[in-house]
Amino acid sequence: MGSRVSNDTGPSSGGKFRWFICALIFFATTINYLDRAVISLLKSDLERIFQFTETDYANIVIAFQLSYAIGLLLAGRVIDQLGSKLGYALSMLFWSLSAVAHALVGGAGGFMAARAALGFSEAGNFPSAVKAVAEWFPQKERALATGIFNSGVNLGTILASLTVPFIAASFGWQWAFVATGLTGIVILALWWIYFDHPSRHPRLTAGERAYIESGQSVPQSDTKVPSPTASDGGENSQLEEKASSWLDLARQKAAWAFIFGKLLSDPAWWFYLFWLPAFLKAEYGLKSTDTAFPVALVFSISAVGSILGGWFPLYLVRRGWEVLKARRFAMLVYAVSVLPVVVVQWVGKKDMWLAVMIIGLATAAHAAWSANIFTTVSDRFHKKDVASVVGMGGMAGAAGGIIIAKLAGVMFDHFKALGHLETGYTIMFIICGCMYLLAWVIMQWLAPAKTR
Repeated sequence: MGSRVSNDTGPSSGGKFRWFICALIFFATTINYLDRAVISLLKSDLERIFQFTETDYANIVIAFQLSYAIGLLLAGRVIDQLGSKLGYALSMLFWSLSAVAHALVGGAGGFMAARAALGFSEAGNFPSAVKAVAEWFPQKERALATGIFNSGVNLGTILASLTVPFIAASFGWQWAFVATGLTGIVILALWWIYFDHPSRHPRLTAGERAYIESGQSVPQSDTKVPSPTASDGGENSQLEEKASSWLDLARQKAAWAFIFGKLLSDPAWWFYLFWLPAFLKAEYGLKSTDTAFPVALVFSISAVGSILGGWFPLYLVRRGWEVLKARRFAMLVYAVSVLPVVVVQWVGKKDMWLAVMIIGLATAAHAAWSANIFTTVSDRFHKKDVASVVGMGGMAGAAGGIIIAKLAGVMFDHFKALGHLETGYTIMFIICGCMYLLAWVIMQWLAPAKTR
């Protein structure tokens, strides 16, 4: 049976420090996406300077995604072994240095190498973040906490769109990479100073610690695993309990539900992230700095979607829904909400702002979906395996991103040569709009909300 969580049982929360931890994860995620979004905003400049084709740009994107996919699989295991604090800190350090390294390269090969380093190191963000949320939040609050930190994805992209074009115009494209990369060091310092496992954090009240522990759920996975207890010694004691092997996790249908959900839905987000500024320039004739506000608006809408997407299943739970059923119904709503993007090329042909709003709805629905799909892992798996499963699914999502990036590069070069670039974008938006419902159906088939 799915877990039923009541709003009026169990101990009082006894404090709000867990939301400060959520804020740290939010800012780390913001910087993570600030760094990766820079290149999409400099695409036109780099094409002019280095004579990149659409295929060259797609290959640079793929270098990031391929290393990100490999990094996600490995990062999940490493973080389950090292713990959230050290694992996240190492990831932040190396992705910040990799971002700065972009300023030192001088061609497509150099950018591919820098993007590969960035992708591999940035892979630690989501396994660390989801694991930390599983440790610091009761089950009923996890989707909201995930929605909040996941909105950092959008804030990072917004900040990039509002700063990178102007930094590049004023100081040169190299300084856009340097400035954004160095901000990660600040967040790293804050993380190292203020984060620790809740079992031993000196700022956590006894009441809030009891509230967090009382809300830890029994995993809903196919395989019986030990449940966490209030007397658990925390992160160090969890490290003594050996994480499940990849083979053991791969035997569980719930793991495959997450893997296919990410494989099918993540590519749409990658497409928006790396091609939205280029679409606005190609479709509406915008200049580099002209894209700042429309791109910022799209991802501002996404940030709202992320938070509301995390709140909606909590609202249903408080009205008596079982947690897994509430999560699954919310994800169906979000999958349906993406569909209008398939007609954006037709209805927004002469009205850029209408197109921006439709794309904003699609990205908001994705952000809401993402807040919940990550939480399905902590719903169904023991905390010792959360980062590993997130890494497995994240690798699949990045693999889907590689496929869509290669498809986009080849398709755009083809249609650009024919003088019909808009046809390529039409096809891509149709693909992006339909994948979520397919993902939802497969996830429901593999891991229904009500276990048998």
